[in-house]
Order: sequence, then structure tokens, then C-alpha cells
Amino acid sequence: MSTLSSPKPKRKPSTRRNRALTHPPPYTPQEAHDAALASIRSFLKGHTCYDVFPVSFRLIVLDTKLNVKKALQCVVSAPLWNSERSKFAGMLTVLDIIHLIQYYYRTANYDYAAADVETFRLESLREIEKELGVAQPPLHHDHPSSSLYDAAKLLIQTHARRLPLLDNDTETGHEVIVSVLTQYRLLKFISINCTKEIQQLHMSLRRLKIGTYVAQSPESVPEGQNPYHPIATATLNTPVFDVVHMFSERSISAVPIINEEGIVVNLYETVDVITLVRLGAYQSLDLKISEALNQRSPDFPGVVICTASDSLGTLLQLIKKRRVHRLVVVEGDKGRLLGIITLSDVLRYVIGKIAMGEEPEPEEPRSPPTERRTTQS
Repeated sequence: MSTLSSPKPKRKPSTRRNRALTHPPPYTPQEAHDAALASIRSFLKGHTCYDVFPVSFRLIVLDTKLNVKKALQCVVSAPLWNSERSKFAGMLTVLDIIHLIQYYYRTANYDYAAADVETFRLESLREIEKELGVAQPPLHHDHPSSSLYDAAKLLIQTHARRLPLLDNDTETGHEVIVSVLTQYRLLKFISINCTKEIQQLHMSLRRLKIGTYVAQSPESVPEGQNPYHPIATATLNTPVFDVVHMFSERSISAVPIINEEGIVVNLYETVDVITLVRLGAYQSLDLKISEALNQRSPDFPGVVICTASDSLGTLLQLIKKRRVHRLVVVEGDKGRLLGIITLSDVLRYVIGKIAMGEEPEPEEPRSPPTERRTTQS
């Protein structure tokens, strides 16, 4: 497991000047933190989605007439295109496939599912969601020239991890899918370009209420109830399909795997289930997690853990260095489960409560202007 640790603060060189000026009182930690957040939000308002585009990238768009099995051979998530109407048709996400697996597992036998998935088209996924009674994803999108702040708000308000960016062809008037903005790329853009501000974010993740944490001590939870509520958990003996149900019912993408003492031993993700589908191993959903992990892709990056006392700044510095989608919060020397932090949690805090329609942002505290050169992620 990878561990998130807080770096030691660097000593700044002396800037003493012989001037008889009245200086404002130094920042308190809270003031410095608020000033840094205000500066980051101002930075996002002054940059567009275009600024986040890497120098070189590829975009895969799937026609809604394509069958699911072929789609999964090349990509897990991608924008959908209705070729009959020359129109954007939403996003294919991992959760769509999880819903499909759950539908087949409940309503059909293995032979029927294996045969039907060969011809099942992407355009029929929405019908499956209706059958299961789960919410259908909205056809949200934004323009590449929109500010990053507005795009981040839309990601939060729609509970999406990816935001398609659309423009219009000036000759045909048809929609054009330009790119897809992800939570990870947006947060990495912040971590690259807001270095000074990130160094001021010293307050702990738990104090900032970033993430979801165990409601009460497991020892005090009555027998028969989930001691780690509201976090969904599993053990190495849990059947894969039970975890698939958690993914579908809760709209989550990972479940911590713990032992009898609540110590985190692994993490099972939606992409692990997709690997089974690609291999045609639909019957493997009856396997225990311990058995399914043996079929995991060798490029699995591992479980990234942190403690509740780690800072937001340290977390953003980690995102700058490596691709991170979530962190498992642990406590004690053995690493007992305490919480889980997703990129949605981090982005929601950085943008502010106003993005969720809860309350307005506080007034921006004093902060000296800074010059910065934007770096592409």
C-alpha cells in the first residue's frame, strides 16, 4: 500500500527590510487556508477548459449502435454518439456496465447472458437502468471555453466524474465532441499551477470534513449492524456479486476489503469487475473476492492510504505526482478502516459550498496578487 505523508515545511529565507512601514498582522493558519482557497477559486474562474487540454491526446467516441462487448474491448468510459441524429448521446461509464451485469445476473442464466451480450447495443443501456429502477445519467455537457470553475460546479452538481466538452461545427451546425474533462485532470491542473496556495493548506482532512468517515467506534455498534456505516465494506470471503450490488445500489466505484479486526487488506473496484467481463468470465461473479483478486490486472496501482490528520495540501501534492482516484483513511499502527476520500470529495471542498447550492462563499480574505504561468497537465 502507498502511504500519504506530510512533508516537512521548508524554512523561508529572511526578507527583512529597513522600512518604517506598518505591516498587517501575520496570517493565522485559518486565514492562510481561506486565502489559499480563495486564490485557487479565482484561478479557476480565470481559466477555461481549453487550458486543461494536454499538448497531445486522443479521444474515443462510441456509436450507440455498437454492441457492448466490442465497446469494452477498447475502452471503459467514453462519450456516446447517435449517428442517426448526428447528436451527442451521453457517456458510457463503468457504472452502466455494472448495472448491466446486475440485470443479467438477476434475470437470466449464464448461457443466455453470454449469448445476448454479443448483440446487446449501447443504446439499450438506458432501458436496463429503467428495469433496475436506478437513476439514469443526465446528458450534461459544457463548452470548452467555459471557465474551469463553472465546469467544476457542473461536475459536482451532477455527481459526475467526467464532463463531455461540446462545440458546434460552423459549416454543418452539428455538435462536435471536443474532449472530456475529468475530476482527476482538473485537480492535477490545480496542483501544478497553484503550488504556493497548496503549501498553505495545512489543515487536516478530518477537520475540513473531506471524505466519508465511520459514524462511530465499531466496538460501540450493536450486533447485527454495519460497524463501519456509512461506508460499504467487504471481506475476502464476500462473493463478487454482493460487491457488484453495492456498486450499483450506492453508485460507488470501490469497496474497502477488511479483515475481522477492520484492518484494510485491499480494495475491490468496478474496473476489476470489468476485467472479468472482458475475459468472458461472467460465472466468476460467484467467486469470493480472494479468488477474484487473482485475476486482477497486473498493472493495478495499489491501495493509497492516508490518515485523518494528513493535510489537504499533501493530498493535492500527491495528485500532482501520481494518478489517484481515492484514498482509504486508516487509523492505528495496523491500519484499521476509518474513512474513504474520493476525488469528488476533494473537488467539492475546493470549489466551495456555493457550488452545491448550500450557502454562499465567505468573503475573500486579503491576499497579495501573484503572477503565474499556466502549465498544462
